[in-house]
Parts: sequence; C-alpha cells; structure tokens
Amino acid sequence: MLDKINLEKILFLDIETVPQVYDYKELDETTAELFNKKTRFKQRGEEFESEVYSENAGILAEFGKIVCISVGYVNKPKSGVVTGKSIRLKSFYHDDEETLLKNFATLLNDYYSDPNSLLCGHNGKEFDFPYIARRMLINGIKLPAPLDIAGKKPWEINHLDTLELWKFGDYKHFTSLPLLCHIFKIPTPKDDISGADVARVYYEENDLERIKVYCEKDVVALIQLFLKMKGDGLVEESDIFYS
Repeated sequence: MLDKINLEKILFLDIETVPQVYDYKELDETTAELFNKKTRFKQRGEEFESEVYSENAGILAEFGKIVCISVGYVNKPKSGVVTGKSIRLKSFYHDDEETLLKNFATLLNDYYSDPNSLLCGHNGKEFDFPYIARRMLINGIKLPAPLDIAGKKPWEINHLDTLELWKFGDYKHFTSLPLLCHIFKIPTPKDDISGADVARVYYEENDLERIKVYCEKDVVALIQLFLKMKGDGLVEESDIFYS
C-alpha cells in the first residue's frame, strides 16, 4: 500500500511542547487543582506535585503549549535528472503560540487541504495531530481541513503514523523513533538535547533556535524511516535543506 502513496503529497511533521508555566508553584489555585485531578494516578503526595508537573504538563494540551512545529516534504527528481530525492524543511517557532499556530494553519489551508494530501508523524495520531488541533481550538483558530476530523470515518482521515505502521496491529508496545532509526540503520545526527530538555532550554536559556534545530532533525529521521518502510533509498545528507 505504501508504494502507492505519492511522497510529494505528504507533509511530515514533529512538534515540541512545554508547560504553560515553568514551575508548578506558578499555577493559580484552580489550575493546580485541575492538574492534580488530571494526573491523579501519577500523584504520590504533595511533595511530588512539582515533579509530576514538570514531567507531564508539557505533554498535556490543557496545561502545555507548542513552541515549535517543524515540517518537511520530499521532492522527487524530475524526469531526466540524475540526482535523487531531496528533503526540504521549514519550522514555525515563536514565543506567541497563537502566531505560530496561525502560520501553520495557513500552510495547511494553502497547500495540504485537498483530499490527496496527508500528514505524517511518529505517534502523530496519538500526540502531534490532536495536540495541535486542541491548541488551535484553545487559541480560537479554525481547524484546517487536515485536522478537522469530526464525523469522518477512519478511512477518510488522511493521517499516516510510522509508529502505527510499525505495530502491524499490535498495540502492546511503544517503539521510539530513535530505536527504529537504529534498527533500520538510519544515520541520525547526534544532538545536544533530548525531549526532556526542551522545557529547560525554553524557559532557562530562552533558546528557541536550539529547539528548532532539534525538532527539524526529528523530522528528517521521520522521513528517512518512512522511506525505509516504503522500500525506498534514503536521502543523502547533501540533499537535505534545513530552514
């Protein structure tokens, strides 16, 4: 089935999120109470509230926010051209989440709203796509067609997920993107941060550029993994164009 998909119609993406405030103690009383209820099965007493917050707030759309969305698409070589496929990347990153999301929505509305376009992420169906949609609604932004899935049948939703593809119907385990890249022998550049560092880099170092670089590398890894799953060759580093 994957070999029938037009690569040039897929928008690959990854997001980076952080808590809306850095420290649990900064929350107002109502928000703190609601957070504790939301994470009640993780709570182990008041002394652990800050720890639970730092580990979970950023991945919950109700208590986190998006600071970067990186996207990538594949260009196939034109007829008669010897060189292979190339990857082009673009990132939306901003301290103002509403601005970031409006710019991303414009991209989807302008270029990825036709029925043949697809979105692809790793664990995108469980995390990236719903997180973006929820934050758009919270910010009063109309959902672009690729994210407006209410009432659609499963086969009408144009979302691809490399984690789901790898599961082959087995829902017992989560397999990370770095692990799949490792077993498929996909070269990935070493980075100086991980997902666990994003909130610290954002709030303590105020370094959105560093987060953007990290996010774009994940998009490259995602695309290369999809190509492997599709049975295609990898894109050479010299043919990857970062924003």
